[in-house]
Amino acid sequence: MESVEKIWRERYQHPTAWDQTFPPKSMGEMVTESASAHPDAIMIDFMGRKFTYADMFAQIRRIACGLQAMGVRKGDRVGLYLPNTPHYVAAYYGALMTGAIVVNFSPLYTAAELEHQVEDSGTKILFTLSAKALLPTALEVLDNSTLEKLVVGTVAEMLSPVKSLLFRWFKASESAPIPDDPRVLHYDRLTANPGDCAVAEIDPVNDIALLQYTGGTTGTPKGAMLTHQNLTANARQAQSIDPHQNEADRIIAVLPFFHVFANTVTLNRTVVNGGEMVMLPRFDAAQVLAAVQRVKATSLPGVPTMFQALLDHPAIRNIDFSCLRACISGGAPLPLELKQRFEAATGAQLIEGYGLTETSPIVCTNPYEGLNKSGTVGQPVPGTRVKLVDREDPTKPPPEGEPGELLFAGPQVMKGYWNRPDADAEVFMGEYVRTGDVGIIDEDGYVKIVDRLKDMISVGGFKVFPSQVEQVLYHHPAIKEALVIGVPDRYRGEQPKAFVTLNEGFDIDGAALKDWLNPQLGKHERVCEVEVRLNLPRTLVGKLSRKELVAEERAKADARVAEAGTAA
Repeated sequence: MESVEKIWRERYQHPTAWDQTFPPKSMGEMVTESASAHPDAIMIDFMGRKFTYADMFAQIRRIACGLQAMGVRKGDRVGLYLPNTPHYVAAYYGALMTGAIVVNFSPLYTAAELEHQVEDSGTKILFTLSAKALLPTALEVLDNSTLEKLVVGTVAEMLSPVKSLLFRWFKASESAPIPDDPRVLHYDRLTANPGDCAVAEIDPVNDIALLQYTGGTTGTPKGAMLTHQNLTANARQAQSIDPHQNEADRIIAVLPFFHVFANTVTLNRTVVNGGEMVMLPRFDAAQVLAAVQRVKATSLPGVPTMFQALLDHPAIRNIDFSCLRACISGGAPLPLELKQRFEAATGAQLIEGYGLTETSPIVCTNPYEGLNKSGTVGQPVPGTRVKLVDREDPTKPPPEGEPGELLFAGPQVMKGYWNRPDADAEVFMGEYVRTGDVGIIDEDGYVKIVDRLKDMISVGGFKVFPSQVEQVLYHHPAIKEALVIGVPDRYRGEQPKAFVTLNEGFDIDGAALKDWLNPQLGKHERVCEVEVRLNLPRTLVGKLSRKELVAEERAKADARVAEAGTAA
């Protein structure tokens, strides 16, 4: 095949040049430029209350000054334990303007998970809300870790006066009292200043902006060190591939900002664009559909399970989707059947992309317009280089015509892992970062993900890619969702097992599905069982997750071994 770089230069489908550069820029510069250019434009619509860029920039400045008054200096870690509310946006950019390093924490973390990452990162100040789902956990961590201060906001303070009053009346049971404790500071007290302090001097290329912990599918989660340039470059890369980038943008901001996908695609990229974020604190299909209709949204980023939930909701038939220029799917493979059904139901285009926490995260996406190849993650975004290496020996290329491990280089590639030089040595090959994903690059320069190296199943020496078996399962009309994992086998080492959920109205058992599936597979790919379940496990952002199923099956296997030993 001709050089892929030559293909990207000559047949690039995105509306810009592939081989371009992105000058260094700090996050503070990025938000300041947008606020200066669009002071009166709406930045946030939060439950009907609108905040302009000037409104939010004033809050950002006051957060920065408030943190400096608390003693926060360049390089200190400031944690965000928040859902999607205006507090997140203000605290995120405010902390970054002080030169502090932001650490994202999922609002779904247990106290033990939160405490571990607070200690690992050295977080000293944590922003949260006075919600029963958040504040008690944060207070427990404050008592049991090196965390020094909590900054606590309320949802009511970000609502219109009428809605704020209603919230205090009818949602009081969901709030936790803020204790009278010198270690706990009210958000409104932190921001009670004129916002006129000096901001920190930033080296965008070398200074860390964000510690983003990986999902931890294997072992302990690691903190990816994303620099100011990593984040601003990736936001600009995302902006550059939008053929409508000069038009008003209203994006549904329901994916959680603590996740790197939403952090770049929904938050940072919208700020670069001067667009509007229609912010929803949690995913609810009815609320998302209503928001699309209410604001005439132009963009809807999500994960595949979110688009499936929207399809399943009866209100979808009453929504006018003509306003949507693009729906962007990431975080997990997008089944072709789901893409086709969603596009048929809405008339909106569903575009699949791909990225990693370690790459801020976007590295590839299908174009908004032009050749959109189902089953691929498209071409690399501008300034991004891709290469394939042998799956067994990453120092050499894969055999001709065979898939290889994907490696990426570009301005969005992380600085490294926080306090983990051992992990850096494993993941970096020069300026390229290893993905652990197996893929191919086709004749049009489009990247196709075959599977995860760590998810591959070894059946008697043969490699089985779970996603290929899952693709066959999705052809059955009864299958709604599917996951395939390897389970222990005394003779072959491992064998594939499938877990599925069913579409409404179907009643079929696992044995019948197995009989339908296996004749379509190679002998080494055939599953030992198809297990029908009501639900499949998901990650915090709604992606289907194999990790829990693998743990279940290993526990079953260990129990069988223990039982056999007892019987003997």
